[in-house]
Amino acid sequence: MPVTRKFYIPLGLAAMLSLMSGAISAAYSLDNKAFSQPSKYMPQNKKMDFLLGKAMFKKIWVSAPASTQSSDGLGPLYNARSCLGCHPRNGRGRPPKKGETATSLFLQLSIAAKTKKQKALLSLGKADHIPDPVYGSQLQNRAVQGHDGEGQLHIEYQPVSVDMGGGEKVTLRKPLYRITGWKYGAPHKDLQISPRLAPQMIGLGLLEAISAQDIISHADPLDKDRNGISGKARKVWSTEKQKFMLGRFGWKASTPSVLEQSSKALHSDIGISNPIFRTHYGDCTKMQAKCQNAPHGNIGWGGKLEIGKPLNDRLAFYTANLDVPPQRNITADQAIQGKALFTSLGCANCHRPSFRTAEAGKNSASPHLSGKTIYPYSDLLLHDMGPGLADGRPVHNATGSEWRTAPLWGIGLSKAVNGNSFFLHDGRARSLTEAILWHGGEAQHARDDFAALGKQDRARLLAFVNSL
Repeated sequence: MPVTRKFYIPLGLAAMLSLMSGAISAAYSLDNKAFSQPSKYMPQNKKMDFLLGKAMFKKIWVSAPASTQSSDGLGPLYNARSCLGCHPRNGRGRPPKKGETATSLFLQLSIAAKTKKQKALLSLGKADHIPDPVYGSQLQNRAVQGHDGEGQLHIEYQPVSVDMGGGEKVTLRKPLYRITGWKYGAPHKDLQISPRLAPQMIGLGLLEAISAQDIISHADPLDKDRNGISGKARKVWSTEKQKFMLGRFGWKASTPSVLEQSSKALHSDIGISNPIFRTHYGDCTKMQAKCQNAPHGNIGWGGKLEIGKPLNDRLAFYTANLDVPPQRNITADQAIQGKALFTSLGCANCHRPSFRTAEAGKNSASPHLSGKTIYPYSDLLLHDMGPGLADGRPVHNATGSEWRTAPLWGIGLSKAVNGNSFFLHDGRARSLTEAILWHGGEAQHARDDFAALGKQDRARLLAFVNSL
């Protein structure tokens, strides 16, 4: 069994140690609890909110009606019974093994806009896709008793061989997706699908605390500086605020806030109505009348919802206040040399090392996270990643090949937390090397330079990324 390793940092070493979330932590874990620590900035009087939110994150929902009225309302169609089911130990998910039912990798569904009404919805931006008329916006492969899951996801992989510097070869795997066992009739003939792997949960409140203007100031959609990098800031419709805001969460920067992101997951993945997404039947469509008319968990005391505002807010508070582990091995020669390579190859053009969160008074969501210098290694912008990673499913103004730059903080602890190292939006990459080799589009030049490095220099760069 893994042993928790607590490290107490002498103040004299503070200048030598770069803490990703911006300050020295009294103690931290490098085992499977590395992503489960509360923010070092969280006020003591918020500790109970954090613990209540943690309980909601771990809660296993059951179908209605049930004697446990505070926990019923699951589904009727769903992907997981708890937040923890998709984000084990607050880490990233993994693709299903052969013959295994998918849990933390799911398929988003949509169709191309055909009618005037559908095209108007997308042009206004208040909807970022048109759901499949039968199966909605997400394939839900599980169901409560008396109902059928919509279908089952299957993945096959094709090998792709890549030549590396020094004569080494790396074999990538290209995923091919199919869905079997459609239970509610045929989907639309032009169905578009896109896989989504559940990401790690750390540092979300800090990302939310960055001012929108700071993020937008680094966008260069027309590549005016002619460096080949054209990051795009994405404005999205906030269901909570009923206005357009900067998208900063999700693989396509589709959601503007931690609260909205966690509420959307509750609704789409588990089928729980909440103050932002209020239907009791989750993603069920009009073509699934039995699902829409099934018993639900609304008992009146939660604002006629399956989770009321107090607990929903505390769930979001928990997910916003999971601390970021510190960078490790920062003074090792390999990591120092690897950081120089990371910059010279152009990786830092998109994986921007640092931000400073908004100052006090300008950060209403989490005031205690104001004025912090943080190191997420992301610009939170959309970038064209080329045809290799394209999914053929545009989401409003994000094309099928555009993806938000994934933050790298904590990435070197993924295996310690979850026992695997699956990366990218669909988990196709089994290592950081594979993840880098799938980069294309704006990152093609950096990817090619990485592949051309000698074995020792590649090891140095990977040592730096693994230190994050």
